[in-house]
Amino acid sequence: MKTMESVEKYGFVVADVDPTLDLEAEILRLKREKNAVILAHYYQDSEIQDLADYVGDSLGLARQAAQTDAEIILFAGVHFMAETAKILNPNKKVLIPDMNAGCSLSDSCPADVFAEFKARRPDHVVVSYINCSAALKALSDVIVTSSNAVAVVESFPKDQPIIFAPDKNLGAYINKKTGRKMVLWDGACMVHEIFNRKKIEAALRDHPDALLVAHPECEEAVLETAHFIGSTTELLRYVESSPAKTFIVATEPGILHKMRASRPDANLIPAPSNQSCACNNCPHMKLNTLEKVYLTLLYEVPELTMDEDLRLAALKPIERMLELSRGVK
Repeated sequence: MKTMESVEKYGFVVADVDPTLDLEAEILRLKREKNAVILAHYYQDSEIQDLADYVGDSLGLARQAAQTDAEIILFAGVHFMAETAKILNPNKKVLIPDMNAGCSLSDSCPADVFAEFKARRPDHVVVSYINCSAALKALSDVIVTSSNAVAVVESFPKDQPIIFAPDKNLGAYINKKTGRKMVLWDGACMVHEIFNRKKIEAALRDHPDALLVAHPECEEAVLETAHFIGSTTELLRYVESSPAKTFIVATEPGILHKMRASRPDANLIPAPSNQSCACNNCPHMKLNTLEKVYLTLLYEVPELTMDEDLRLAALKPIERMLELSRGVK
C-alpha cells in the first residue's frame, strides 16, 4: 500500500487496496473510531449512498453540514460541496475522497470573470446557485439550491434587479415561475444539458402511461415536456407519492437508487441523452469510489482547507440562504 506521503503528494487517494478487505466493515469501524460522518449526494454510487450517514441534495447536505457534531466530515460529492461543509465548519476536518471531483457548472463561472460581469451592474444583487466555487459564493448576496431558489428570489422586491449565476437553465426556469427578468450568467451542467427531447418523446410514446420528471437544470425543451419539475429531493418525493407505475427520470441516474428503494414496484427509466454512451452519469461524481472513501478515512487526506477571509466572505450568503429556507423541505 502506498504511504500517506504519496497520497498527500498526488492530492487524491492513489493507494491500492487489499481486495480481500471488507471495505464496508472497515469504513464503519473508522467512522466510529474517528467520530466521522459521511455525507453523500444522491448522485454517488449506490454502495457509497448505502454507507452514508445522510444522503441528500444540496440544500439537505448544507443543513446537515451545519448541524453535525462529528469531528470529521467526509463529503462524498464534488469539490464545491466539500467547500460548503468547510465554510460552515471551520474547526472540523473536511475530507473529500477525490480532490479532482469538480463540477462542469461551477467551472463555467470563473470568479474573476464574474467579478467583472458584476461590476458592470452595480445596482444588481447577486443570487448564486450553490453549485459554484467558494470564490463565487463570496461575490454573492445569497445562495440558493434548486429546492429553495424560487422562494429566495421571491423574497426580493419585484423591482430589485438580480443577477443569477451560474446556471442559465435554472435561472430561466425561475424567471418563468416568478415573472422576473433576472440577468443570467451563461453557464450550465453538462449532465442536464445532454437530454434529448426527441428521444424523450419517443420514450413517452413507447411508455404511454409514463410520467416525465425533470430537474430544473435541464434545458427548456425538456422542461416543457415534463409532467413534474423539481429538485432532486422533490423528484424523489414525487415518485414516492405518485400512483403512477412508470417514470422517465431526467436528472443524474444516481437518484434511481433511492427511488427504487422507495418504489420497488415502479419502472424507472433514465431519460435518454443525445449521445449513445451513458453520458448522463456525472463523471465528476463517479470519481468517488468505496476504496477512496476507505483510504480517505484511514489517512484523513485529501483534506479541504480554506483561507479564512474567503471562508467568512462565502459564509454570509450561505447563512442568508439557510435563514430564508427555514420553511423549505
